[in-house]
Amino acid sequence: MSLRWKILALLVVARIGLGIQFQTLGSVSDQLAAEFQIDYTAIGSLIGLFMVTGLFLALPAGWLGRHISDRSLAALGMALLAAGGFIAALADNTTQIGIGRVVCGAGFVIATIYFAKMATDWFSGREIATAMGLLVMTWPLGIAAGQIGHTWLAQISHWSTPFYVASFYCALAAVALFVAYRMPEQETTAAPAPQQATKASVEETSLTEKDHRGLSKTELLLIVVASVSWALFNAGYIVFLSFTPTWLIENGYTTLQAASTASSASWVMMISIVAGGVVADRTGRPELVLYLCITVAVLSTLALYWTNYALPASILFGLIGAAPAGIIMALASEAIEPQNRAFGMGVFFSLYFVLVAPAPVVAGWLVDNSGSAWAAIVFTAILFAATGASYKAFRLTQRMIAK
Repeated sequence: MSLRWKILALLVVARIGLGIQFQTLGSVSDQLAAEFQIDYTAIGSLIGLFMVTGLFLALPAGWLGRHISDRSLAALGMALLAAGGFIAALADNTTQIGIGRVVCGAGFVIATIYFAKMATDWFSGREIATAMGLLVMTWPLGIAAGQIGHTWLAQISHWSTPFYVASFYCALAAVALFVAYRMPEQETTAAPAPQQATKASVEETSLTEKDHRGLSKTELLLIVVASVSWALFNAGYIVFLSFTPTWLIENGYTTLQAASTASSASWVMMISIVAGGVVADRTGRPELVLYLCITVAVLSTLALYWTNYALPASILFGLIGAAPAGIIMALASEAIEPQNRAFGMGVFFSLYFVLVAPAPVVAGWLVDNSGSAWAAIVFTAILFAATGASYKAFRLTQRMIAK
């Protein structure tokens, strides 16, 4: 195995911790609602706090990459995820849980940006959709493990136990990253001087040899549109995971049955996301692959209305509907020049968090005001449809710029 694939394996194993830590609260939401006497809008808000830090931290985190190594920042992100989980586990009120989620969110922002940057550094221009598919696959893998494992742990122990387990995993990942990660050879030297960059980037930016923080107008436009597409896709996935079990419980499923059914989507996503990236790379038809998959995502989500068929609908969603995740994530590598990658990822994830953080809150509000979790399921389908539209907008923008 070549070094770049070994590095990707390290990133994949470490990044699983993001999903495991995120899913802690969703898996114990019923216990928290009962113990602290809170409604689903409050549960949605606690879930969303994991993302809200990104509204303020993504750009500064991207800027930090000019002064601190990628390895150190990725390890810091995982360490904060561990610390936030321990704070939540020790909490005796929802305010303290919220503080823990915010600290986790800070770690999530930093880790997400630098995992994406590090994978892009190693794979840009060669098998990028495949690499991003493998990297993105870790999110549903961690969540799926949490949906089953956290639910089981909370039932046999206490709602705080999943937080402890997830935090230990993140702490170990932080150590592994700091000890084992290496930068690619071309990234260990100084960033290329302006005369080595493309003519367009020199003309459109005022970067000096030592300052690559700025983005050209073209880069900024493309990274914003790419971010919207990625945010809508993830918002749909998060709402799906958070409220599909609630919908199934409304219709007679036990808590564990509902969690197992919803998690089936995440388990098959581990295969489908990688396969989607490979198919896109091999065929050179990422647009066609994405539009077919997004159509299935919308239809399979709406098929949850017939709860007797929730398991095949969830599997179909994970097997096909979620497959284009790597294709969407790869848009960021098309939007920005290598020397602007860290700051560009900060911009990418800033807008991402603006759109993702409110999604579970909106879904929770819809559930409370409609009296049924079906409203959140419909909201999920709308988010996936909007993902397809925003991906099309990115490609149209590219073609307009090319002219």
